[in-house]
Order: sequence, then structure tokens, then C-alpha cells
Amino acid sequence: MVMQEQARRLSEPLRWGKREKTAIAALLCALVLGLVALGVHTIKTHNGAEPANCIRVTFASTLGGADLHGCGAHAKRICASGSFRSIAAELAVACRRAGFAYRPPS
Repeated sequence: MVMQEQARRLSEPLRWGKREKTAIAALLCALVLGLVALGVHTIKTHNGAEPANCIRVTFASTLGGADLHGCGAHAKRICASGSFRSIAAELAVACRRAGFAYRPPS
């Protein structure tokens, strides 16, 4: 019968064989290598500084964080629009840093 050894199997702890240990080790190695690759990619692609004619403002939104970003003529239009009342202070700083005239919301 199938159920004869059920109680004994449930009362004993699981045994980790060589195959299971190897599988877990391979999974952990893949996870570590993936995290290292992600970290290297992040460091290489994001140096923290915006180009001279770009603005970027990160702010709280209804679904989490939002990002307002523009370069060149688009950034100039954002700064001169007089919109974005909730992020006026942060946008003013970003516009001044980029060298664009900032128009506060009315």
C-alpha cells in the first residue's frame, strides 16, 4: 500500500543529497552573478550628472515616483510653461542649474 510509510516519511527531516546541494549552489551563483552584472551596468550608465541643457525632477505621484525630464528646447518649454505647481521649488532649481529662465506657476 502507498500509505504504509507515510507517517515515517513525515516524521523524518528532508535529506539534501549531492544533486540538491549542487542545484542550490548553481542557483545562488547565478543570482550573485546577476546582481554583480546589474551593479556594473548601473554604475557605467548612470554617472549622476545631467548634461548642461537638461532638467530632471523626480517627485511623488499617485502611483509612486514620477520623473519629469527634458533636454534642449523641450526643457526650455517646461521651464517657461508656468505649470507643475506641486514641484515648483524643485523645478526652479533644475531650470536655473540648466541655465533656463523659470516662470513660477500663477
